Amino acid sequence: MQKNTKLFIALALIPQIILINILAQFPNFVETVYSNGIYQWLSALSRYVFGWLPFSFGDILYAAAIIFIIRWFIVNRMRMLKDFKNWIIDIFATISVLYFAFHLLWAFNYYRLPLHENLNLKADYSTEELIQITEELIIKSNTLHLKVANQDSLKVVIPYSKKEILKMAPLGYAQLQKQYPHLEYHPKSIKMSLFSLPLTYMGFSGYLNPLTNEAHIDELIPAYKFPTTVSHEIAHQLGYAAENEANFMGSLAAMSHEDKFFKYCGYTFALRHCLLEIFRRDPEQYNTLLPTINLGILKNYQEVQDFWNGYQNITEPVFKETYNSFLKANNQQDGMKSYSYVVALYVNYFLEN
Repeated sequence: MQKNTKLFIALALIPQIILINILAQFPNFVETVYSNGIYQWLSALSRYVFGWLPFSFGDILYAAAIIFIIRWFIVNRMRMLKDFKNWIIDIFATISVLYFAFHLLWAFNYYRLPLHENLNLKADYSTEELIQITEELIIKSNTLHLKVANQDSLKVVIPYSKKEILKMAPLGYAQLQKQYPHLEYHPKSIKMSLFSLPLTYMGFSGYLNPLTNEAHIDELIPAYKFPTTVSHEIAHQLGYAAENEANFMGSLAAMSHEDKFFKYCGYTFALRHCLLEIFRRDPEQYNTLLPTINLGILKNYQEVQDFWNGYQNITEPVFKETYNSFLKANNQQDGMKSYSYVVALYVNYFLEN
């Protein structure tokens, strides 16, 4: 590639950043033109191209990119001193191309309308409303728990293999689509991550590759977490970039599933978020509600906590803080700590339904 071309591509990063900051001020435009228009075509095309592969093409792409980057820096290490200008142009030209692809193929979704506006829900709620919905979720979760565990003291053991759960998860969206037609999910592209072990040590249970639109699940996480995690990543594929919105849509899809185990996972997922918010607002009320929850449900919660505790390490906070900063840089001001908004979605959705 000629030097002038590389310089042009590198400098193109500046107008890209300016354009994105301008578009961020027009969420209706992003929602209409990109999220419900361009993105729907691009994401479906990506899933058609890569979804049929029995392995993750995106993970192989990541691995190849890491090897290439390391090799490039080794081979070009002396250029940093002898030809710094062109060395830095090469780097920023690459960043510019990736920045363009990242936003075109997925990340413009960070700037779409907030989900509560799409669903015609309120954005706020009172503590009394939160307690009301939490009590309803406790009743529903307890009822489902007894259907799948028989005794209130037993944790639920998912009877399906993790691969079976991958195949079953889209059926929840097929049911949810009856209420929200825009949630059609076809074709599917859900893979086990080739990097499940390092992913676990980093503290993440799944991710979406924005370049290939493949959803990846950490195959090591407890089976109890699989239905909501897979549904969460599908929500990302459907264009819900914000973590709190993907949490809501993913659990709603699991709740809508015809399978009772999926329903149990979905309702207890929502219940846990509401309980955490009550604990933050009113610890005394939290302590009053906790004994009304079947012991087996609490054992499922503890199972997940014990799993993550077993992989805690000094690097996990670094990776999570890095991702937290990434979210804030992409229009998610609360980063990973956005429980209040997802709870607002739960409370107002159930108040309306």
